[in-house]
Amino acid sequence: MATTPAEQAARLREEIRHHDRKYYVEAAPEITDLEYDRLLTKLRDLEAAHPELITPDSPTRRIGDQPVEGLEQVDHRVPMLSIDNTYDLAELRQYAARTVKLLPDEPIQWVVELKIDGVAVSLLYEDGLLVRGLTRGNGRTGDDITHNVRTVCDVPLRLLGDSVPPVLEVRGEIYMTNSDLVALNELQRRKDLAPYANTRNVTAGSIRLLDPRICSERRLRLFCHGVGYVEGLRSTTHMEFLDELRGYGLPATPKVECFDSFEKAVEHCEALIEGLHELDFEIDGLVLKVNRFDQREKLGSTSKSPRWLIAYKFEKYEATTRLREIRVQVGKTGAITPVAELEPVELAGTTVSRASLHNADEIERKDVRPGDTVVVEKAGKIIPHIVRVEKHQREGDPPAFRFPTTCPECETRLIRDEGGVYIRCPNLDCPAQLRERLRYFAGRNAMDIEGLGDKLVEQLVAAGLVRGYGDLYRLTVDQVAGLERMGKKSAENLLSGVEASKKRGLARVLAALSIRHVGTRVAAVLAEHFGSIDALLAADVDQLGEVNEIGPIIAQSVYDFLHSSFGKETLGDLRALGVEMESTALAAESTPQIFAGKTFVVTGTLSRYSRDEIESLITQHGGRAASSVSKKTDYVVAGEKAGSKLTKAQQLGVTVLNEEQFEAMLVED
Repeated sequence: MATTPAEQAARLREEIRHHDRKYYVEAAPEITDLEYDRLLTKLRDLEAAHPELITPDSPTRRIGDQPVEGLEQVDHRVPMLSIDNTYDLAELRQYAARTVKLLPDEPIQWVVELKIDGVAVSLLYEDGLLVRGLTRGNGRTGDDITHNVRTVCDVPLRLLGDSVPPVLEVRGEIYMTNSDLVALNELQRRKDLAPYANTRNVTAGSIRLLDPRICSERRLRLFCHGVGYVEGLRSTTHMEFLDELRGYGLPATPKVECFDSFEKAVEHCEALIEGLHELDFEIDGLVLKVNRFDQREKLGSTSKSPRWLIAYKFEKYEATTRLREIRVQVGKTGAITPVAELEPVELAGTTVSRASLHNADEIERKDVRPGDTVVVEKAGKIIPHIVRVEKHQREGDPPAFRFPTTCPECETRLIRDEGGVYIRCPNLDCPAQLRERLRYFAGRNAMDIEGLGDKLVEQLVAAGLVRGYGDLYRLTVDQVAGLERMGKKSAENLLSGVEASKKRGLARVLAALSIRHVGTRVAAVLAEHFGSIDALLAADVDQLGEVNEIGPIIAQSVYDFLHSSFGKETLGDLRALGVEMESTALAAESTPQIFAGKTFVVTGTLSRYSRDEIESLITQHGGRAASSVSKKTDYVVAGEKAGSKLTKAQQLGVTVLNEEQFEAMLVED
């Protein structure tokens, strides 16, 4: 047990560094903030009583000393080059093809990382001790910000372990969380000072301050993602390097994945973009990197950027508005989704009046309350979501939103997914679930039943004519004609569409049944692999999980649905009614490729299609749906309130189509 002051100080420093690692690196804190502060106070008191015990790497040295007179410029031993980037998926694939040509007959592993929207920095450690922090600057010379870097709690002043490299230069990003920006702006309000607009501006300004005491109050953070000059590094791949950094107590960029194929890496990119609402920090894209260091050396660099990585960026827009109310809606799988009803605001060329709040945990984490001023963001193709609440503009203390405990439609008691975040209505006969399932069942990407829109679905359910998918195929002309705004001709047209849907094939049926985790892509993979519903029913969970692109979670979900009483009854009913459940090759083989070689961009609010539906039509007919307008764009399909993309198309002379003109191209074919 430590007895002398020196031994006590050493023990306290070791304990504090351990808890720093658990909190900042592993995200698994073992003690409360109060207990941590008490340890720090003990060490500070001990050093005050024995100044000779103070060391440069002591956790108490983070607060900073006197201001520096100015920022000195220092040369980078290894240049911090910029990263090539693209907003276009086709250009991303072209980059991959060029890389493959430069590494012939070599398997390439691709790493996907978040591109943190902060300030790029370089940290230099010698014999495990932090000696310098630099900004990127012009890539060859950066500003010395060591005095401020030392105040960032994520940055270890001494690396952990006994076998650290003699010299280790780590590249990373200093950033601020949205939560800390909210807290900082509340502090600004109390001081009668102007609030900060966004996290990046605060970070960029703070890290260059001359007074480190001010920087220490900003709660900046660090993520590491790269290596500069190094002596004694053990890693041979990027994934190994990130693990090595964590071992030294450095926080590596989270949610990093490695893939054996570029296509799988691209699919993962789309999943990451859809999950942006889960992050408490801002990203402005994704980075794809070659994993092996020896292959990076072969690829080398241009004068501006390395050839072994590229940034896949997406257009991101923000706007500030007021949250009128929070209401909940019941989804096709019973998930209760909270929706923010907003005062209409212009965002990415469209008027936004609603945004997803995703789940109850997100409302609590962001402390979203009706009446709040909120920042709404739209990135890529995802629906708008709330980034943060501007609490410094909150009036009074409005009550927190209380999530319902019973279904708003059928009043069944809600349940939470085991180990998950979603709260569901377990009643499969819930009218709200039935309506949503039928809408999805009839959609263009599912059974594609012409004429079965939202209002008609509501009438069919309310009248008790449809209680399940099979009831659609039992409808009569007289039943449908008797509904509001439906005549005999409309009823006949609807039933013709219902009858035609029987021949869509297994993939469409699987996609239409609202099986959890099964969308159009998974349904197509299953249909292609098994060929028939009977073969699919005969497969066990392990056999399902062995199919390419089908993991254990999807496999279990599919198996559970197919062998549940609801699933068996549904499939048996549809089969008896003549719905075909054999695999059919509907896509490119049978669809004329009239858009082959043509690039489309869709923008604005469409009245006849969702964004996914019209882009699916484009790709089915051989075209490519891009996210941004360039000289290579052939057509822009513009709906109402099209914004900057339409303007750019007009400037570049790109042909602009409305929905009628787009449909006319299909009809002409």
